[in-house]
Amino acid sequence: MDPALAFGRALRRRRVNAGWSQEKLALEAGVARVFVSWMETGRKQPTFQTMLKLSAALNCSAAELVMEAEVLLTTSHVEDP
Repeated sequence: MDPALAFGRALRRRRVNAGWSQEKLALEAGVARVFVSWMETGRKQPTFQTMLKLSAALNCSAAELVMEAEVLLTTSHVEDP
């Protein structure tokens, strides 16, 4: 799996678990909704600063998001939320 897609899936899982729309996450993190969509589909990757904003909005650490993506990279079976 592509690292950008793994991060996107981790981000989507956190967002869905929070009960948020892409629009709500974008508003809380101060980014464009389309950028959230692009990250979740692996089309774009966040800067470190954006990753910090996303994780703060989702009440987790950037390290947790990266670790979740890393787990997705190392497992063969990945379930979407």
